[in-house]
Amino acid sequence: MAVDVATDLGEQLDQGLTLPASWYSDPEVYRLEQQRIFKRAWQYGGTVESVAERGAFFTCRAGEVPVVVVRGRDGELRGFVNVCRHRGHEVASGCGKRETLQCPYHAWTYDLDGSLRAAPRSDREPGFDHADWSLRPVRVETWGPLVYVNPSLDASPLAEVLGGVPQAMLDRGLDVSTLEYRGRSREWVVDANWKIVVENFLECYHCPVAHQTFSRLIDVDPDAYALSTGRWSSSQLGPVPGRVEAGDTNGLPYVPDGPMRTSQFHFFWPNWTFNTLPGAAHLRVLVFEPDGPERTRTYVDGFWDPETPDDVIAEMTEFGAKVGEEDRGLVESVHRGLRSGTIEQGRLLLGSEHLLQHFQRLVYEALADPA
Repeated sequence: MAVDVATDLGEQLDQGLTLPASWYSDPEVYRLEQQRIFKRAWQYGGTVESVAERGAFFTCRAGEVPVVVVRGRDGELRGFVNVCRHRGHEVASGCGKRETLQCPYHAWTYDLDGSLRAAPRSDREPGFDHADWSLRPVRVETWGPLVYVNPSLDASPLAEVLGGVPQAMLDRGLDVSTLEYRGRSREWVVDANWKIVVENFLECYHCPVAHQTFSRLIDVDPDAYALSTGRWSSSQLGPVPGRVEAGDTNGLPYVPDGPMRTSQFHFFWPNWTFNTLPGAAHLRVLVFEPDGPERTRTYVDGFWDPETPDDVIAEMTEFGAKVGEEDRGLVESVHRGLRSGTIEQGRLLLGSEHLLQHFQRLVYEALADPA
């Protein structure tokens, strides 16, 4: 194996050193990540609303695995590897409603339960058995209005990844079951490795320097900004500053009227997050999807209290996009620096960056485990 997953790297991570710089651009590391992380992990797929009716489907990806999620005629929600068993063409695209799933290449046609219904000219092939060529299944679970997929049929339940975060969100006044989907607000391709983009999300050490407007809305003082980790998740909680609660809204990106008084930024292994800003009740699901070793596709799906006015959603969404654009420049610069080969490792400040250490240990443990 070309990747050196040295045992002493674990000790270095414990001491605050980072993953090797080469791991952020090495194609062999990326290949290993696809095998040992993304083919084994729960990843956000889409919304329950989009597959509410029988025959409804949507497509998504789990790392580089194309997936189609479909509501069967029996009402069951199922997921399949979205790859035709004939020659590998993707069977479905986009979203919609179908009676069957038909590959556009040679018209191999699959039932909504994944079984092969028809393959033109297959009757001329001795010993061809349709039952041998069904779509390969993936695991599907839902949480509130969200759908998750996992290529591994042996994976632990989604609840293990969510851990105590749902209850913590509920304790702070956010009942996700009451929210409705209001669309995808942005979709970007960032010229940086997916791990760099995740790591940027996992610390607000950079906020006073790079996100000055954000830092006026949310108290990022290290004594107020709370950090915590679970087995497969980590959380950042930032209250509204006292001066804002006292009525001083000068310089804010928007006036945070509403029940949410503490920002919540929850990360879940390996690449999806829950985000709530002060103000109206809402949940923004931000995903960092790897697109090769040196690019990351990011997108945000928004779920809001049904009573939230459109202009409030637009204002808060615009602010989120501004912060995202600021982060884009940061992570692309980090990627160029790490790719230059001029440093071997970095040194974390664990008082402010221990969520990065938690994430990097998960990466290390996954790549070191061939099972």
